[in-house]
Amino acid sequence: MLMGVGWHNKIFKIFKIVLFITVGSFISTVFVFSKSENIDNFIPFTSQAPLFEWNDPRQQDACEEASVLMSISWIYNIPVYSQEMWRDRIVALAEFQQDNYGENRDTSLEDTSSWIFEDYFEYNNTKIINIDSPLKIIEELEKGNILLIPTNGQELKNPNFSGEGPERHMVLVKGYDYENEEFITNDPGTRNGKDYRYNKDLLFKAIRTY
Repeated sequence: MLMGVGWHNKIFKIFKIVLFITVGSFISTVFVFSKSENIDNFIPFTSQAPLFEWNDPRQQDACEEASVLMSISWIYNIPVYSQEMWRDRIVALAEFQQDNYGENRDTSLEDTSSWIFEDYFEYNNTKIINIDSPLKIIEELEKGNILLIPTNGQELKNPNFSGEGPERHMVLVKGYDYENEEFITNDPGTRNGKDYRYNKDLLFKAIRTY
């Protein structure tokens, strides 16, 4: 895992940390988009409870697992799974972490990268970076990357969440709408999370390292 922690002055700037995902040979390739062209990577979607088994604690806390699985489907161009297959893979990931690391709930970016991407999938092209503004997220998208962003889910104000929403929640950011200033996400916290859009400033303010 490459740690992209840049120098910063803690007094004047508040940095937020996200995990961005690159695809093999595209690591050094820069894709330039004009502001009239939206970015929207095609990434198969799953909620963290594909069969609506929200009472299963493994799936209640599986936003990280679901986000990684969606990323892996993009990385390797895997065809869309059935809901049953998504569910089985999410549960398998949760059980793998529990068996090997003693924990599977609300994994940090470091653990998500190390335990799931590197150990389980043997995929090493991830990097943890500091984010100081929504522009930095847009810049990574313009390079052809996608991002897994940890948030305070309650700050996302998603009407599809149960109650106030989760305090710790990971979202996959796959695109950006320049005209409407919205990030395009696959949000695993709801069955309506495919291509779900968040205002750029709202999403940035919701970023929470946990």
